[in-house]
Amino acid sequence: MYHGVVAEGGPRDGFAGAGADRYAVAPERFGAHLERIAAATGRPPASADALTAGIARGAVWMLTFDDGAASALEAAEQLARRSWQGHFFITTDLVGTPGFLTWDGVRELARSGHVVGSHSCSHPDRMAACSPEVQLEEWSRSGAVLAEELGRPVSTASVPGGLYSPSVGRAAAAAGYSALFISLPSQRPGRVDGCLTIGRYAIRADTAAAEAAAAAAGRPVPWARQRSAWALRGVAKRLAGERYEAVRRALLARR
Repeated sequence: MYHGVVAEGGPRDGFAGAGADRYAVAPERFGAHLERIAAATGRPPASADALTAGIARGAVWMLTFDDGAASALEAAEQLARRSWQGHFFITTDLVGTPGFLTWDGVRELARSGHVVGSHSCSHPDRMAACSPEVQLEEWSRSGAVLAEELGRPVSTASVPGGLYSPSVGRAAAAAGYSALFISLPSQRPGRVDGCLTIGRYAIRADTAAAEAAAAAAGRPVPWARQRSAWALRGVAKRLAGERYEAVRRALLARR
């Protein structure tokens, strides 16, 4: 799971703030990631459609990019040099705002053969804390907007904010999605009302190429390490509730 691919000191990309900056990978580092991943996996990335259709063979890995930041085009260009396909998830309310893709950019991703999916309408920090009605609205409206702009329905989505619950999956299934990427670092897909849920390994600004390659190749150590950190954050989120994101941003701003 990637977010922005932008040079330090470059133009604003995606969400602003210290929390978002932790996930902004420099283009040179991203290129090094792809090189090491190619060597470690020996195969191109799969697609969610192949996985849901049951035609993916053997151990598969995929590349996803959340938010719809303007630098998605940089990432797509690097993938194109390898004839690789990525999954780009768009926060539809933010298209055309500073730091995010325009609709021309979103359509360019689709024309280039990448999977374009929903990242909700408004990117709630705590999607799982929203009511079932709001969850369904976030998925349904974003999917409808994307379908209108792209001229075809979308079947994949990713959960914003990292907070997933079965109700989020049920709402995605009700909105017509067949695959939902979540932030939980699990290597075992699940299903909710027929919608496939796919865990992801989060890449940060300082993630080494060797670590990204090991995760893509399915090596257990990096996944186990990230699951442990995820479990600790989960405890903090439950204890802090709605205050979690505010406290997290304040702590990051002090660094």
